[in-house]
Amino acid sequence: MNREILRIAVPNIVSNITVPLMGILSSAIAGRLENSAATIGALAIGVSIFNFIYWNCSFVRMGTSGLTAQAFGANDFRECTNMLARGLLVAVVLGGAVLLLQRPLGELALWAMNGDEIVREYFYARIWAVPAGIILFGFNGWYTGMQNAVIPMYIAITVNVLHVVTSLYLVFDHGMGITGIAYGSVIAQNAGVLLAVLLLFVRYRKILTRIAWREVIDWEPLRRFFLINRDIIVRTLCLVAVYTFFTAASARMEDPIILTVNTLLLQIFTLFSYMNDGFAYAAEALTGRFIGARDEQSLRRCLLRCIGWGTLISLLFVGIYLVGWRELLGIFIKADSSDAPLVLATAERYIIWIILIPLASAMPFIMDGIMVGATETRVMRNSMLLATLAYFAIFYSLSPLIGNNALWLAFTLYMFLRGVLQFFMTRQLRSVYAKAAAGRA
Repeated sequence: MNREILRIAVPNIVSNITVPLMGILSSAIAGRLENSAATIGALAIGVSIFNFIYWNCSFVRMGTSGLTAQAFGANDFRECTNMLARGLLVAVVLGGAVLLLQRPLGELALWAMNGDEIVREYFYARIWAVPAGIILFGFNGWYTGMQNAVIPMYIAITVNVLHVVTSLYLVFDHGMGITGIAYGSVIAQNAGVLLAVLLLFVRYRKILTRIAWREVIDWEPLRRFFLINRDIIVRTLCLVAVYTFFTAASARMEDPIILTVNTLLLQIFTLFSYMNDGFAYAAEALTGRFIGARDEQSLRRCLLRCIGWGTLISLLFVGIYLVGWRELLGIFIKADSSDAPLVLATAERYIIWIILIPLASAMPFIMDGIMVGATETRVMRNSMLLATLAYFAIFYSLSPLIGNNALWLAFTLYMFLRGVLQFFMTRQLRSVYAKAAAGRA
Protein backbone atom coordinates (compact mmCIF):
# COMPACT_ATOMS: atom_id res chain seq x y z
CA MET A 1 0.00 0.00 0.00
CA ASN A 2 2.85 2.39 0.76
CA ARG A 3 4.27 1.67 -2.71
CA GLU A 4 0.89 2.48 -4.26
CA ILE A 5 0.68 5.73 -2.30
CA LEU A 6 4.22 6.75 -3.22
CA ARG A 7 3.68 5.78 -6.87
CA ILE A 8 1.06 8.52 -7.08
CA ALA A 9 2.36 10.90 -4.41
CA VAL A 10 5.98 11.29 -5.54
CA PRO A 11 5.26 12.43 -9.13
CA ASN A 12 2.57 14.75 -7.76
CA ILE A 13 5.05 16.18 -5.26
CA VAL A 14 7.47 16.84 -8.11
CA SER A 15 4.62 18.44 -10.10
CA ASN A 16 3.47 20.51 -7.14
CA ILE A 17 6.92 21.69 -6.14
CA THR A 18 7.39 23.21 -9.59
CA VAL A 19 4.45 25.54 -8.86
CA PRO A 20 5.88 27.33 -5.77
CA LEU A 21 9.32 27.19 -7.36
CA MET A 22 7.84 29.08 -10.30
CA GLY A 23 6.37 31.57 -7.84
CA ILE A 24 9.71 31.84 -6.05
CA LEU A 25 11.57 32.42 -9.31
CA SER A 26 8.97 34.93 -10.50
CA SER A 27 9.32 36.82 -7.21
CA ALA A 28 13.10 36.59 -7.52
CA ILE A 29 12.91 38.06 -11.04
CA ALA A 30 10.66 40.88 -9.78
CA GLY A 31 13.02 41.41 -6.83
CA ARG A 32 15.88 42.16 -9.20
CA LEU A 33 14.07 44.95 -10.97
CA GLU A 34 14.16 48.58 -9.88
CA ASN A 35 12.21 49.36 -6.70
CA SER A 36 12.16 45.64 -5.84
CA ALA A 37 9.86 45.80 -2.79
CA ALA A 38 7.13 47.64 -4.71
CA THR A 39 7.51 45.33 -7.71
CA ILE A 40 7.20 42.19 -5.55
CA GLY A 41 4.09 43.69 -3.96
CA ALA A 42 2.56 44.45 -7.38
CA LEU A 43 3.32 40.91 -8.56
CA ALA A 44 1.74 39.52 -5.38
CA ILE A 45 -1.47 41.42 -6.05
CA GLY A 46 -1.55 40.30 -9.68
CA VAL A 47 -0.92 36.67 -8.76
CA SER A 48 -3.65 36.85 -6.08
CA ILE A 49 -6.15 38.01 -8.69
CA PHE A 50 -5.33 35.04 -10.92
CA ASN A 51 -5.39 32.68 -7.96
CA PHE A 52 -8.94 33.88 -7.41
CA ILE A 53 -9.84 33.02 -11.01
CA TYR A 54 -7.99 29.70 -11.14
CA TRP A 55 -9.08 28.45 -7.74
CA ASN A 56 -12.70 29.21 -8.59
CA CYS A 57 -12.29 27.03 -11.67
CA SER A 58 -10.37 24.26 -9.88
CA PHE A 59 -13.61 22.33 -9.38
CA VAL A 60 -13.02 21.09 -12.95
CA ARG A 61 -10.00 19.14 -11.72
CA MET A 62 -11.51 17.88 -8.47
CA GLY A 63 -14.90 16.95 -9.86
CA THR A 64 -13.34 15.12 -12.78
CA SER A 65 -10.79 13.31 -10.60
CA GLY A 66 -13.10 11.70 -8.05
CA LEU A 67 -15.70 10.49 -10.54
CA THR A 68 -13.04 9.23 -12.96
CA ALA A 69 -11.27 7.33 -10.16
CA GLN A 70 -14.50 5.58 -9.18
CA ALA A 71 -15.19 4.64 -12.82
CA PHE A 72 -11.59 3.39 -13.14
CA GLY A 73 -11.94 1.26 -10.00
CA ALA A 74 -15.07 -0.30 -11.51
CA ASN A 75 -13.24 -0.90 -14.86
CA ASP A 76 -15.82 1.27 -16.64
CA PHE A 77 -13.60 2.78 -19.35
CA ARG A 78 -16.56 4.09 -21.33
CA GLU A 79 -17.48 6.30 -18.37
CA CYS A 80 -13.81 7.27 -17.99
CA THR A 81 -13.90 8.57 -21.57
CA ASN A 82 -17.18 10.37 -20.92
CA MET A 83 -15.70 12.04 -17.84
CA LEU A 84 -12.75 13.32 -19.88
CA ALA A 85 -15.14 14.81 -22.43
CA ARG A 86 -17.33 16.39 -19.70
CA GLY A 87 -14.36 17.90 -17.90
CA LEU A 88 -12.84 19.40 -21.04
CA LEU A 89 -16.21 20.69 -22.28
CA VAL A 90 -16.80 22.56 -19.01
CA ALA A 91 -13.20 23.86 -19.08
CA VAL A 92 -13.55 25.28 -22.60
CA VAL A 93 -16.83 27.03 -21.71
CA LEU A 94 -15.33 28.54 -18.54
CA GLY A 95 -12.17 29.69 -20.31
CA GLY A 96 -14.18 31.37 -23.05
CA ALA A 97 -16.40 33.10 -20.49
CA VAL A 98 -13.38 34.53 -18.64
CA LEU A 99 -11.99 36.00 -21.87
CA LEU A 100 -15.35 37.53 -22.80
CA LEU A 101 -15.72 39.08 -19.33
CA GLN A 102 -12.08 40.11 -18.90
CA ARG A 103 -12.77 43.86 -18.80
CA PRO A 104 -15.36 43.90 -15.97
CA LEU A 105 -13.48 41.13 -14.12
CA GLY A 106 -10.21 43.02 -14.41
CA GLU A 107 -11.53 46.39 -13.30
CA LEU A 108 -13.40 44.87 -10.35
CA ALA A 109 -10.32 42.93 -9.26
CA LEU A 110 -8.03 45.95 -9.56
CA TRP A 111 -10.43 48.02 -7.49
CA ALA A 112 -10.87 45.33 -4.82
CA MET A 113 -7.12 44.68 -4.53
CA ASN A 114 -6.07 48.33 -4.76
CA GLY A 115 -3.95 47.49 -7.82
CA ASP A 116 -1.85 50.12 -9.57
CA GLU A 117 -0.97 50.54 -13.26
CA ILE A 118 1.74 47.86 -13.08
CA VAL A 119 -0.83 45.35 -11.82
CA ARG A 120 -3.23 46.44 -14.58
CA GLU A 121 -0.68 45.71 -17.32
CA TYR A 122 0.13 42.34 -15.73
CA PHE A 123 -3.55 41.36 -15.56
CA TYR A 124 -4.48 42.17 -19.15
CA ALA A 125 -1.42 40.30 -20.41
CA ARG A 126 -1.80 37.16 -18.34
CA ILE A 127 -5.58 36.84 -18.85
CA TRP A 128 -4.86 35.09 -22.18
CA ALA A 129 -3.33 32.16 -20.27
CA VAL A 130 -6.55 31.42 -18.37
CA PRO A 131 -8.39 29.20 -20.92
CA ALA A 132 -5.36 26.94 -21.29
CA GLY A 133 -4.91 26.82 -17.51
CA ILE A 134 -8.51 25.68 -16.97
CA ILE A 135 -8.22 23.06 -19.72
CA LEU A 136 -5.14 21.71 -17.92
CA PHE A 137 -7.29 21.35 -14.79
CA GLY A 138 -9.55 19.02 -16.75
CA PHE A 139 -6.67 16.96 -18.09
CA ASN A 140 -4.89 16.73 -14.73
CA GLY A 141 -8.07 15.71 -12.90
CA TRP A 142 -8.69 12.97 -15.43
CA TYR A 143 -5.11 11.69 -15.33
CA THR A 144 -5.22 11.62 -11.52
CA GLY A 145 -8.47 9.67 -11.59
CA MET A 146 -6.84 7.20 -13.98
CA GLN A 147 -4.13 6.66 -11.29
CA ASN A 148 -1.53 8.31 -13.52
CA ALA A 149 0.61 10.91 -11.78
CA VAL A 150 3.53 10.75 -14.20
CA ILE A 151 1.90 12.54 -17.15
CA PRO A 152 0.77 15.51 -14.99
CA MET A 153 4.35 15.64 -13.68
CA TYR A 154 5.74 15.87 -17.22
CA ILE A 155 3.22 18.59 -18.06
CA ALA A 156 3.91 20.58 -14.88
CA ILE A 157 7.68 20.47 -15.34
CA THR A 158 7.37 21.51 -18.98
CA VAL A 159 4.96 24.36 -18.23
CA ASN A 160 6.95 25.77 -15.33
CA VAL A 161 10.39 25.47 -16.90
CA LEU A 162 9.08 27.11 -20.06
CA HIS A 163 7.44 29.84 -17.95
CA VAL A 164 10.69 30.69 -16.18
CA VAL A 165 12.78 30.62 -19.36
CA THR A 166 10.39 32.79 -21.36
CA SER A 167 9.93 35.17 -18.41
CA LEU A 168 13.67 35.68 -18.06
CA TYR A 169 13.94 36.30 -21.79
CA LEU A 170 11.05 38.77 -21.97
CA VAL A 171 11.90 40.61 -18.73
CA PHE A 172 15.64 41.06 -19.13
CA ASP A 173 16.27 40.78 -22.88
CA HIS A 174 13.23 42.84 -23.90
CA GLY A 175 12.79 45.03 -20.80
CA MET A 176 9.11 44.14 -20.35
CA GLY A 177 9.12 44.21 -16.53
CA ILE A 178 6.60 41.98 -14.77
CA THR A 179 4.43 42.06 -17.92
CA GLY A 180 7.07 39.75 -19.38
CA ILE A 181 6.34 37.31 -16.55
CA ALA A 182 2.66 37.43 -17.54
CA TYR A 183 3.36 36.66 -21.20
CA GLY A 184 5.69 33.87 -20.09
CA SER A 185 2.66 32.26 -18.43
CA VAL A 186 0.58 32.60 -21.62
CA ILE A 187 3.20 30.80 -23.71
CA ALA A 188 3.82 28.09 -21.11
CA GLN A 189 0.17 27.23 -20.38
CA ASN A 190 -0.74 26.83 -24.04
CA ALA A 191 2.30 24.65 -24.61
CA GLY A 192 1.12 22.52 -21.67
CA VAL A 193 -2.26 21.90 -23.34
CA LEU A 194 -0.55 20.73 -26.53
CA LEU A 195 1.61 18.33 -24.51
CA ALA A 196 -1.42 17.02 -22.57
CA VAL A 197 -3.23 16.19 -25.83
CA LEU A 198 -0.14 14.50 -27.28
CA LEU A 199 0.45 12.33 -24.20
CA LEU A 200 -3.25 11.43 -24.02
CA PHE A 201 -3.13 9.80 -27.44
CA VAL A 202 0.27 8.21 -26.85
CA ARG A 203 -0.75 6.59 -23.54
CA TYR A 204 -4.52 6.01 -23.74
CA ARG A 205 -5.49 5.61 -27.39
CA LYS A 206 -6.03 1.85 -26.87
CA ILE A 207 -8.52 2.15 -23.99
CA LEU A 208 -10.37 5.36 -24.85
CA THR A 209 -13.75 4.59 -26.35
CA ARG A 210 -15.51 6.64 -29.00
CA ILE A 211 -17.03 9.72 -27.35
CA ALA A 212 -20.79 9.29 -27.11
CA TRP A 213 -21.93 12.89 -26.85
CA ARG A 214 -25.47 11.83 -25.99
CA GLU A 215 -24.06 10.13 -22.87
CA VAL A 216 -21.65 12.97 -22.15
CA ILE A 217 -24.46 15.53 -21.96
CA ASP A 218 -27.02 13.13 -20.48
CA TRP A 219 -28.83 14.90 -17.65
CA GLU A 220 -28.31 12.34 -14.86
CA PRO A 221 -24.48 12.12 -14.94
CA LEU A 222 -24.30 15.85 -15.65
CA ARG A 223 -26.55 16.55 -12.67
CA ARG A 224 -24.31 14.45 -10.43
CA PHE A 225 -21.20 16.14 -11.85
CA PHE A 226 -22.59 19.63 -11.21
CA LEU A 227 -23.95 18.78 -7.75
CA ILE A 228 -20.47 17.65 -6.73
CA ASN A 229 -18.93 20.69 -8.37
CA ARG A 230 -21.44 23.03 -6.73
CA ASP A 231 -20.08 22.00 -3.33
CA ILE A 232 -16.49 22.26 -4.57
CA ILE A 233 -17.18 25.74 -5.96
CA VAL A 234 -18.52 26.95 -2.59
CA ARG A 235 -15.51 25.39 -0.85
CA THR A 236 -13.16 27.00 -3.35
CA LEU A 237 -14.81 30.41 -3.01
CA CYS A 238 -14.08 30.22 0.71
CA LEU A 239 -10.48 29.20 0.05
CA VAL A 240 -9.97 32.03 -2.42
CA ALA A 241 -11.64 34.50 -0.07
CA VAL A 242 -9.21 33.54 2.70
CA TYR A 243 -6.06 33.82 0.57
CA THR A 244 -7.19 36.94 -1.30
CA PHE A 245 -8.21 38.64 1.93
CA PHE A 246 -4.82 37.69 3.40
CA THR A 247 -3.04 39.67 0.66
CA ALA A 248 -5.56 42.53 0.72
CA ALA A 249 -5.34 42.84 4.53
CA SER A 250 -1.55 42.80 4.29
CA ALA A 251 -1.67 45.61 1.72
CA ARG A 252 -3.80 47.71 4.08
CA MET A 253 -1.51 47.40 7.11
CA GLU A 254 -0.01 50.66 8.36
CA ASP A 255 3.52 49.44 7.68
CA PRO A 256 3.90 49.02 3.87
CA ILE A 257 6.71 46.45 4.30
CA ILE A 258 4.15 44.03 5.81
CA LEU A 259 2.75 43.22 2.35
CA THR A 260 6.18 42.21 1.09
CA VAL A 261 7.01 40.17 4.20
CA ASN A 262 3.66 38.38 4.33
CA THR A 263 3.92 37.59 0.62
CA LEU A 264 7.37 36.06 1.05
CA LEU A 265 6.39 34.09 4.16
CA LEU A 266 3.32 32.74 2.38
CA GLN A 267 5.58 31.66 -0.50
CA ILE A 268 7.68 29.70 2.00
CA PHE A 269 4.51 28.07 3.35
CA THR A 270 3.55 26.93 -0.16
CA LEU A 271 6.67 24.74 -0.23
CA PHE A 272 5.04 22.67 2.51
CA SER A 273 1.51 22.84 1.16
CA TYR A 274 2.45 21.58 -2.29
CA MET A 275 4.56 18.80 -0.79
CA ASN A 276 1.71 17.59 1.42
CA ASP A 277 -0.73 17.97 -1.46
CA GLY A 278 1.13 15.17 -3.25
CA PHE A 279 -0.15 12.74 -0.63
CA ALA A 280 -3.58 14.40 -0.81
CA TYR A 281 -3.67 13.58 -4.53
CA ALA A 282 -2.70 10.00 -3.72
CA ALA A 283 -5.54 9.82 -1.18
CA GLU A 284 -7.89 11.30 -3.77
CA ALA A 285 -7.01 8.82 -6.54
CA LEU A 286 -6.86 5.72 -4.34
CA THR A 287 -10.00 6.55 -2.33
CA GLY A 288 -12.03 6.80 -5.53
CA ARG A 289 -10.44 3.66 -6.95
CA PHE A 290 -11.10 1.50 -3.87
CA ILE A 291 -14.67 2.78 -3.56
CA GLY A 292 -15.29 1.94 -7.22
CA ALA A 293 -13.74 -1.51 -6.71
CA ARG A 294 -15.74 -2.10 -3.48
CA ASP A 295 -12.54 -2.79 -1.58
CA GLU A 296 -13.16 -1.51 1.95
CA GLN A 297 -10.15 -3.26 3.48
CA SER A 298 -7.70 -1.62 1.06
CA LEU A 299 -9.42 1.72 1.56
CA ARG A 300 -8.90 1.56 5.33
CA ARG A 301 -5.22 0.70 4.94
CA CYS A 302 -4.78 3.44 2.35
CA LEU A 303 -6.33 6.24 4.41
CA LEU A 304 -4.41 5.33 7.56
CA ARG A 305 -1.11 5.43 5.68
CA CYS A 306 -1.94 8.64 3.81
CA ILE A 307 -2.64 10.40 7.11
CA GLY A 308 0.63 9.01 8.48
CA TRP A 309 2.60 10.31 5.48
CA GLY A 310 0.97 13.74 5.81
CA THR A 311 1.94 13.94 9.48
CA LEU A 312 5.53 12.94 8.71
CA ILE A 313 5.85 15.65 6.06
CA SER A 314 4.48 18.22 8.52
CA LEU A 315 7.11 17.37 11.14
CA LEU A 316 9.83 17.50 8.49
CA PHE A 317 8.87 21.03 7.48
CA VAL A 318 8.70 22.27 11.06
CA GLY A 319 12.40 21.41 11.27
CA ILE A 320 13.20 22.98 7.88
CA TYR A 321 11.48 26.25 8.74
CA LEU A 322 12.97 26.33 12.23
CA VAL A 323 16.59 26.20 11.06
CA GLY A 324 16.48 27.48 7.49
CA TRP A 325 13.95 30.31 7.20
CA ARG A 326 16.60 32.99 6.60
CA GLU A 327 18.14 30.99 3.77
CA LEU A 328 14.70 30.44 2.22
CA LEU A 329 13.93 34.16 2.36
CA GLY A 330 17.33 34.83 0.80
CA ILE A 331 16.07 33.20 -2.39
CA PHE A 332 13.66 36.07 -2.90
CA ILE A 333 15.72 39.15 -2.08
CA LYS A 334 19.21 40.33 -2.96
CA ALA A 335 21.50 40.26 0.07
CA ASP A 336 22.94 43.70 -0.81
CA SER A 337 19.52 45.23 -1.51
CA SER A 338 18.61 48.28 0.56
CA ASP A 339 15.34 46.53 1.47
CA ALA A 340 16.95 43.28 2.67
CA PRO A 341 17.73 44.21 6.33
CA LEU A 342 14.24 45.61 6.91
CA VAL A 343 12.54 42.62 5.25
CA LEU A 344 14.52 40.11 7.33
CA ALA A 345 14.01 42.03 10.57
CA THR A 346 10.26 42.27 9.98
CA ALA A 347 10.02 38.60 8.95
CA GLU A 348 11.71 37.53 12.18
CA ARG A 349 8.78 39.01 14.14
CA TYR A 350 6.32 36.68 12.40
CA ILE A 351 8.36 33.59 11.53
CA ILE A 352 6.89 31.63 14.46
CA TRP A 353 3.65 31.29 12.48
CA ILE A 354 5.40 29.63 9.55
CA ILE A 355 6.99 27.17 11.98
CA LEU A 356 3.61 26.34 13.58
CA ILE A 357 1.43 26.15 10.47
CA PRO A 358 2.67 22.71 9.25
CA LEU A 359 1.45 21.19 12.52
CA ALA A 360 -1.96 22.83 12.09
CA SER A 361 -2.07 21.72 8.45
CA ALA A 362 -1.17 18.05 8.83
CA MET A 363 -4.77 16.90 8.42
CA PRO A 364 -6.67 19.27 6.09
CA PHE A 365 -4.73 18.50 2.91
CA ILE A 366 -5.13 14.73 3.30
CA MET A 367 -8.76 15.05 4.35
CA ASP A 368 -9.52 17.17 1.28
CA GLY A 369 -8.08 14.40 -0.92
CA ILE A 370 -10.18 11.76 0.82
CA MET A 371 -13.35 13.85 0.47
CA VAL A 372 -12.76 14.43 -3.26
CA GLY A 373 -12.07 10.74 -3.96
CA ALA A 374 -15.14 9.69 -1.97
CA THR A 375 -17.22 12.52 -3.52
CA GLU A 376 -18.09 13.61 0.05
CA THR A 377 -18.10 17.17 -1.22
CA ARG A 378 -20.88 18.36 1.08
CA VAL A 379 -18.69 17.62 4.09
CA MET A 380 -15.80 19.46 2.47
CA ARG A 381 -18.07 22.44 1.74
CA ASN A 382 -19.59 22.68 5.22
CA SER A 383 -16.27 22.33 7.04
CA MET A 384 -14.76 25.05 4.86
CA LEU A 385 -17.67 27.42 5.53
CA LEU A 386 -17.27 27.02 9.30
CA ALA A 387 -13.46 27.39 9.17
CA THR A 388 -13.77 30.51 7.00
CA LEU A 389 -16.24 32.12 9.40
CA ALA A 390 -13.80 31.44 12.23
CA TYR A 391 -10.96 32.98 10.18
CA PHE A 392 -12.72 36.31 9.69
CA ALA A 393 -14.07 36.37 13.26
CA ILE A 394 -10.60 35.86 14.72
CA PHE A 395 -8.99 38.48 12.49
CA TYR A 396 -11.54 41.24 13.06
CA SER A 397 -11.77 40.64 16.80
CA LEU A 398 -8.02 40.59 17.40
CA SER A 399 -6.46 42.80 14.69
CA PRO A 400 -6.96 46.03 16.69
CA LEU A 401 -4.99 44.40 19.53
CA ILE A 402 -2.19 42.44 17.84
CA GLY A 403 -2.16 43.69 14.23
CA ASN A 404 -0.50 41.38 11.72
CA ASN A 405 -0.25 38.57 14.29
CA ALA A 406 -4.05 38.39 14.21
CA LEU A 407 -3.92 37.68 10.48
CA TRP A 408 -1.47 34.82 10.96
CA LEU A 409 -3.34 33.42 13.97
CA ALA A 410 -6.60 33.43 12.00
CA PHE A 411 -4.91 31.68 9.07
CA THR A 412 -3.31 29.01 11.29
CA LEU A 413 -6.57 28.16 13.09
CA TYR A 414 -8.44 28.18 9.79
CA MET A 415 -6.14 25.45 8.46
CA PHE A 416 -6.45 23.40 11.66
CA LEU A 417 -10.24 23.56 11.78
CA ARG A 418 -10.63 22.34 8.19
CA GLY A 419 -9.07 18.96 8.92
CA VAL A 420 -10.62 18.43 12.33
CA LEU A 421 -14.13 19.28 11.18
CA GLN A 422 -13.98 16.93 8.17
CA PHE A 423 -12.72 14.09 10.33
CA PHE A 424 -15.62 14.36 12.78
CA MET A 425 -18.26 15.24 10.15
CA THR A 426 -17.56 11.87 8.51
CA ARG A 427 -17.89 10.17 11.92
CA GLN A 428 -14.14 9.53 12.00
CA LEU A 429 -14.23 8.42 8.32
CA ARG A 430 -16.89 5.74 8.87
CA SER A 431 -19.16 7.26 6.20
CA VAL A 432 -16.29 6.99 3.68
CA TYR A 433 -15.70 3.33 4.51
CA ALA A 434 -19.43 2.69 4.12
CA LYS A 435 -19.24 3.87 0.50
CA ALA A 436 -16.60 1.25 -0.27
CA ALA A 437 -18.77 -1.42 1.31
CA ALA A 438 -21.76 -0.32 -0.79
CA GLY A 439 -19.91 0.25 -4.08
CA ARG A 440 -19.44 3.33 -6.22
CA ALA A 441 -20.70 6.54 -4.54
